[in-house]
Amino acid sequence: MLIGEVARRSGVSARMLRHYESLGLVRPSGRTGSGYREYSGEDIQRIFHVESLRATGLSLREIGRALDDPGFTPSALVDDLIRRTRERIAVETELLTRLRRVHATDPAGWEDVLQVVTLLGALGSKSADARQRAALASVDEVPVEALVEAALGEGDPNVAGALRWALARSGGGGPALLAEGLGSPVAAVRERAVRSLAEMPGDEATALLRNALASPDDTVRGYAALALGTRGEADAVPALVDLVVAGTNDTDAADALSLLAGDDAAAADRIAAELVDRIARDTTGASARGRLTQALAGVPGAGSSRALQELLHDEDRAVALTAAYLLQLRDMG
Repeated sequence: MLIGEVARRSGVSARMLRHYESLGLVRPSGRTGSGYREYSGEDIQRIFHVESLRATGLSLREIGRALDDPGFTPSALVDDLIRRTRERIAVETELLTRLRRVHATDPAGWEDVLQVVTLLGALGSKSADARQRAALASVDEVPVEALVEAALGEGDPNVAGALRWALARSGGGGPALLAEGLGSPVAAVRERAVRSLAEMPGDEATALLRNALASPDDTVRGYAALALGTRGEADAVPALVDLVVAGTNDTDAADALSLLAGDDAAAADRIAAELVDRIARDTTGASARGRLTQALAGVPGAGSSRALQELLHDEDRAVALTAAYLLQLRDMG
């Protein structure tokens, strides 16, 4: 079969067939009397083999090895192809994500496109200063999903704070995206997600923080409780008391309990009862009992005063002295 007929039937151009021949991949078995290339059935089968291997991403040099080297084993080469393909997909996916984010800003001109691309690049910079500047400048110019991605991956505390600030002032969609971070298998990502949510206003963020009170992660529960306490959410009381017991952000937790008690006598009595219950538990250590007693100082009302009176006779002298001091302060007030 002559080269033109082979090209027509195989779909491989005559020019490519000549290139294959120059590389030694497919050599026509014969020549006509006029010197034209003549391909046998085996030659055509080899052409189809070459095309099939090209479809897997192999280079022509690698195809030659695969077809002609009897000791060639494909597994290592296929593994390498998988690795290269994954790398290529990752690069293309990153590009697609960046293009979508540029498109989401609805740029009016190329200057807008360049501004967004510059800010996106700065958010991924190795320089913490550059990332912080980009966060502070990107509230209205970068899609919220880019800010969320940066916030969940940021380890520098100053940059993280700037990103939380930007998220709190960004448009909609931030809380839902951050909620995905709460389920991350990485503890640091979960912490960044809940801390970002804690600074976001609105009912959606509040609802997600309430859900976070049921998290198995102590850190997530703690930050959620502190945020909810400042928002007047009574559901946070048990988790806030947990923080006082644990000695983790216990001062902030006590302040939040005091805020929740406010001028509501019933709420104050409930919080005092919760604190007293924890003090009375056998599993509560001495230092924790001291912190719980101190937390009663910020809870107004008769309930906390009665609790402090009872603690005057506590077996732990430190607790009794603390209660006496706090009652003295109340009498002076």
